[in-house]
This record gives sequence, C-alpha cells and structure tokens, in this order.
Amino acid sequence: MDSYSLELEKCDVDRMTNKKCMWFATLLGSLWLAFVPQYTVAEEGAPHWTYEGEEGPEHWGDLADEFRMCDEGRNQSPIDLVSDVHAKLPELEFEYYSTPLNEINNGHTIQQNVEPGSYFRIPDRGVEFELKQFHFHSPSEHTVNGRYYAMELHFVHANEQGDLAVVGVLIKEGEEHPVLKKLWSFMPENAGDTSEQPIGIEDTDLLPPTRKYFVYGGSLTTPPCSEGVKWIILKTPIEASAEQIATFKKRVGPTTNRPVQPTNARLILDM
Repeated sequence: MDSYSLELEKCDVDRMTNKKCMWFATLLGSLWLAFVPQYTVAEEGAPHWTYEGEEGPEHWGDLADEFRMCDEGRNQSPIDLVSDVHAKLPELEFEYYSTPLNEINNGHTIQQNVEPGSYFRIPDRGVEFELKQFHFHSPSEHTVNGRYYAMELHFVHANEQGDLAVVGVLIKEGEEHPVLKKLWSFMPENAGDTSEQPIGIEDTDLLPPTRKYFVYGGSLTTPPCSEGVKWIILKTPIEASAEQIATFKKRVGPTTNRPVQPTNARLILDM
C-alpha cells in the first residue's frame, strides 16, 4: 500500500481528530479535482439488471464479468454523507443553457439528454466539465446523516478526457416544481419510449439557490459501477410535490435507488 493510501486509512480511523489529518484534508480540498481516473459506462446490449429481486443491487456483480466492480469495488456510490471535515472548497460556477426537451424512459429512470454547450466550472482552477444529461432516482441514493430524501437528481458531466463528474441535487417533498411540471407533462410512459418537444428546459432552475456541497470520490451508481467518478452533492435541497414524486414512481417503479455503500477509507469534505 502506498503512503497516500496509508494516510487515508489513518485519517479514517482517527475520524479527523488530529492536526495531521486536518492538514491532509485541507490539501485534498485544494486538489480534489486534479486527478480523476477514466470511467466506463454500460454499453447497449449489456446484461439486464433491476432494482429488486434476482437482478437487484445485491446481485449486480454476479450478472456479468463487466459488472464485477459492483461487488469488488472499494470506492462505490452512493454513501451516507457524514462530513469528515469542513474544508475551504472551491466555488462552483454553473453555465447551463436552455435545451429542448429530449426525454427517454430507459426502464430505470427518466433521463433528459442535453445539447452541447452547458458546463460547470471552477474558474480559478481551470477545471471545466460539460453537461451531458440529467436523470432522477427515488428515493434518494445518497443519505445525509442517515436521512433519505424523496428523490435525487443527477447532473452528469464529462471533460475532454472522458473523466466524469456528477452533481447531485437532493429533492424533498414540498411545493410543486415548475421545471418538473414541464418535464413531467411529456414524460415517456413506457420503457424505451422517448419524448422530444421544441419547448425549452431551463436546467439552471433545477439547482438550489445556495451551492455549498459535499465532495468525495466514488463510482457510477448503476452497473457496471465503474469507479473514478467525482461526486459533488449540493447541500440545499429543492422541492417537488407529492403528486410529482408519485408520477415519477408510477412510470419507472417505486424504488430506483442503489443502497448506501461502505465509505471505507474515503474522506468526505464539505463546504
């Protein structure tokens, strides 16, 4: 094991109670997006998987060789977000533009494909990831201090090297959300159905007004569970009505979240 991994394990045991770990976490806060390994995603025609039963999350790793990371990975997502340290993390800048409605019901979620040109950046670090698509889970995949939310929204980004960063937005039950109202009005009914409309979707309006966040290194939350994914979970939730939440579940199923995975030796930083 290299010295970097040893330091991580020491800090995990100490739970950030000594000055050395505090310094190490601050260092991570300044470098958190500097190195992100390549990722792979499931290809069309990959083995069938579900969120329950014999093809559910506890069996994903047995369904195909390319899914082995779902069982063997040490840095899997989602996790319970219990911050190890409050760090001076960089500000995020979102430059999302209106995009025509282009939804697909893929049998696991409702996904909105996005036209090129929307990004999130860290201006003072020269870091830029382009938005590719966003989709939903219900209930939430990540928990915060053990608490689940009604839904979770994932904005999936990639840089020019193919590295992946996902911005997660927690959704609690409350007032009807106007953007979801527009999306849901054309929601594809059956798995494999798509809906394309010329109406514009303002992606930025699905972000909360405050942008403080948790950050950690993890994986895809669906097979093949590839690791090397940078996760950014915004701390302030948005709201959706009970009817909107129920409509989503009716179309894709009552449970579309992977269970929380062990944190192991990873650090969770929060802004």
